[in-house]
Amino acid sequence: MRILVVEDEAPLADAIARGLRREGMAVDVALTGDEGHEKASITRYDVVLLDRDLPGMSGDELCRQIVSSEELTRVLMLTASGTVSDRVEGLSLGADDYLAKPFAFPELVARVRALGRRATPAAPPLLTVGDVELDPAKRSVRRANGPVELTRKEFGVLEVLMSAKGGVVSSEELLERVWDENADPFTTTVRVTVMTLRKKLGEPGIIETVVGSGYRARDTGPAKG
Repeated sequence: MRILVVEDEAPLADAIARGLRREGMAVDVALTGDEGHEKASITRYDVVLLDRDLPGMSGDELCRQIVSSEELTRVLMLTASGTVSDRVEGLSLGADDYLAKPFAFPELVARVRALGRRATPAAPPLLTVGDVELDPAKRSVRRANGPVELTRKEFGVLEVLMSAKGGVVSSEELLERVWDENADPFTTTVRVTVMTLRKKLGEPGIIETVVGSGYRARDTGPAKG
């Protein structure tokens, strides 16, 4: 899940970003409304956490811009005011949810996950390629011979590849969807992650390298046990 946090209080923005990254999300941070607008114009985020009181472009105006883009991006407004009238006003701008500060972090995570599910086209309960089975809800992977333990990034890469249903996914797209803006586009991170993922999944490999294009997941027969 790709998240944008637009919050002018840098310590709070960083704390939210660190916490969401621990939950396996890719998180970018913007400290002004203008910076948030620029990032949202370039990258398709699943959820934007948006403070209403921002320098530069206001949170209200940025919310209008995101809603008018007709993307599937969901907006969770954050504000120091939790009155009913403020909530109504925020939601009337097109925000999908509203959370008053201070908030409990587990509640924030739950709301972000709920909005993220709405921002993504419905997926089948289980993703399968050959005898590999991935459960997005339980964040678990199994092959015919038992469970496969993966890191968060390995799981994210496998989920994107299996969701593509045989389509080729470029390294750039994997970097954008599984990591965040701090990832170096020239890094070998994707290649190394795919390499370790292949080892953990075992033979025969289901991840194929398409030279010059990227990777795809395909059925290559049952695992060798």
